[in-house]
Order: sequence, then structure tokens, then C-alpha cells
Amino acid sequence: MESRRATVRDVRRANRASLLTDLFRGGMQSRQQLAATTALSQASVSNLIGEMIEEGLVEEAGLVGSDGGRPRVLLRVRPGFRYVVGADVAETRVLVELYDLSMSRLAAATLEHDDDPAQVAARLLEGLATVVAEAGVAVKDVLGFGVGVPGVVEVDDGVVDSQSTGWDAVPLGAMLRAGTGVPVFVENGAKTHGQAEMWFGAGRGARHAVIIMIGTGVGAAVVMDGRSYRGANSNAGEWGHTTLMYDGEQCRCGARGCLEAYIGADRIGARLAAALGVEHTPELLPETLARDDLEPAAIEVFEQTAGYLGAGLADLINLFSPERIAVGGETGTAFADRFLPEIRRAAARHALRRPYASTSIDVCQLGRDAVAMGAATLPIARLLADGGLPEPPAEPVLSFAPRQRARG
Repeated sequence: MESRRATVRDVRRANRASLLTDLFRGGMQSRQQLAATTALSQASVSNLIGEMIEEGLVEEAGLVGSDGGRPRVLLRVRPGFRYVVGADVAETRVLVELYDLSMSRLAAATLEHDDDPAQVAARLLEGLATVVAEAGVAVKDVLGFGVGVPGVVEVDDGVVDSQSTGWDAVPLGAMLRAGTGVPVFVENGAKTHGQAEMWFGAGRGARHAVIIMIGTGVGAAVVMDGRSYRGANSNAGEWGHTTLMYDGEQCRCGARGCLEAYIGADRIGARLAAALGVEHTPELLPETLARDDLEPAAIEVFEQTAGYLGAGLADLINLFSPERIAVGGETGTAFADRFLPEIRRAAARHALRRPYASTSIDVCQLGRDAVAMGAATLPIARLLADGGLPEPPAEPVLSFAPRQRARG
């Protein structure tokens, strides 16, 4: 009997998860549309949606006409049911943003750091407190705090390894949980960037995609059959540390010839400064990319960079055969906006013809907020998977000790 109850509870949770995910990802829909897209019966949809409306998780949000019949009621996930916070840990600053469940940004804070893990954790907690206060939200209504960081992340406990930044088994998740009761989720920043673009941006609707993030570091989020590919130890996607050139330029990670050593923002800027005969500053690359009139020396550097990037994309095409690749990150977006045709031509030269012909290469859509926005979706993903229900209680511990026979 207990097993039967568990099965019924699990089916109900799965059906709620299907409805809630469809509403969140697909936008406002009627009960009839939800029945069609989830393959649940009209009766099941009505009952489960009724539950979620009573709980305040879903609300009616307007009417839409039907073919000659009564107007249909549109439903949506209620934006103010709960709130989520996402953070982007970049090289010298953290960006913390608070969203409602419609993914409207309600508050944001940017704080500087010096890359010391303890200081980063303190800045993240300070940013969390700041945005919660600015938005006027009760802490108990914050569903979770997602954090996107550079490096390899053990997502279960939030331990971070990053050779490029010198973080060695940093227990960031535990450090944050010690300072807040809000549930904490830590993930690689390229993966949170990819999740945001897959849910709301350039990857939307694709089942097989690679979302690229290029800044000082270079990473990729690989999506296969609609699911993020993590690898055996959650470190898949370190595309920037694949070898572009044997025994080539020194990379921040310590190896030589990594792709990041050729297309990372700092390396492009250094080549650009040398070609123009000017000082290498962080502002040089973005300011040059924004100019309408580029000097021939700058064009040569950028065309060379497009070749490096295209060769790296060709490797992804030959390995994964994605239907879509989107290039993003602060540097990647600016560069691809300007040199997308050159990038595509370089990828075509290096990729196998058939997989290349089936892959589109485009520019990401969400801009500099993508990592923080994607981090904020981590607690939402948990909410959707659970169908908006709290975690089930732990199963009682059953004793199988032999029963003592009564005497007498």
C-alpha cells in the first residue's frame, strides 16, 4: 500500500512538473493548449491547474478568442509567487540580480573584488542582502540564490576548481550557506550563460546546441537532445582549454596552445595593441570593436581572430553536430556582431561539409546579464522539476530485526 501511495504521489508530481514547465517555458496558455502539449487529459489538467491556482503558483491572466466558442482563459506562472537571485562572478566584480518568476529584473548590485575566495563569498552575500532589500522582498520568499563562477564546479556541494584564477577546491557553496538561509546553487558560468540562452535567447527551440561564452576566459555549454551535457565529473564544456596549436602560446591555465590563448579578450587585445603600436589597456578591444572606421592593422588582427574562432567552432561541429551554435559573452557578442561572416567562412573551411551545412552559427541575444540570469534559473529548474511541490518527506526507516516470539 505504501508503494502504491508513493507511485501515485510521484505521478502527480511528474504531471504537475510537466504542466508547470510548459507554462514557464512556453508562456501564457489555455487549459486546452496545455492538454495538447503535455498529452494529459482535460480532467487532469483542470484538477492540477486548480490546485496550483489555490496555492498561488499559477494565475489566470486574460482571455483569448476561440473558433466560434466561448473565450478561453489564459494561464501563467504567477510572477510574485516567489523570487530568485542570480550572480555572475567575473574577474574583478560580482553582478547580483533579483528576478520574479516572469524573469523581470527587480534589483541589481555590482561589487568589486580582488579574486580572494573569502572576499568573493562576502561580496556575494552582500549583494544578496542588497538586492533583497532594494526589491522589498521577504527573505522567506526567495526561492534560491544561483551563482555562476569560472572553473570546474562540483554542483552537489559547490566546490570550485579554477586553474586560471588559482582557486583550488574552494568550498564556495559551504561558504555561502554559512552566511544565509537562502538555498544556494553554484554552477560554472558558461553553463548558466548557456541555460539562459537556451531558455530565453538564441538557443530557444533547439534540441542540440552549443552556446559559446568569450570574455577573458572562454567556455561552452553543450546541449544534447535538450539536456546539458556535463560529462563524468561535471567539467565538460572547457572548450577554451582544447588545443588549437601544438606547443603554441602560453595559456592562463599553464598549458600551451589552448584556444583561450588565441581568442580570449586579453589575448586579442594584446595582439591589437602590438599591431596598432599603442598601450594594451582593457578598454582598447571594446572601443576598437565599436568604431565604424577600422585601421587595416586592426582588421588584420580581427580577421586572424575570426580564423582561430572558426577553427574552434569547426571542432565543435565535427564532434557534436549541433543544429545551432550561438557566440556570446561580452567580447564574443561584440566580435561576432562585427565579424560573423568571417567566422562562418572560417568554420566552413575547417568543418566537415555535411555537419557544417546542418549547423547555424549566430550571435547570443541576452547580453551581459546572461550569466546572472542563467544562475537565477537554477532554483527555478528545481521548482519546475518538483512541480512546485516541496521536497517529499524522508521515507521512514523500517526495522527488519526478527520479532521476539511471545512466551507463554
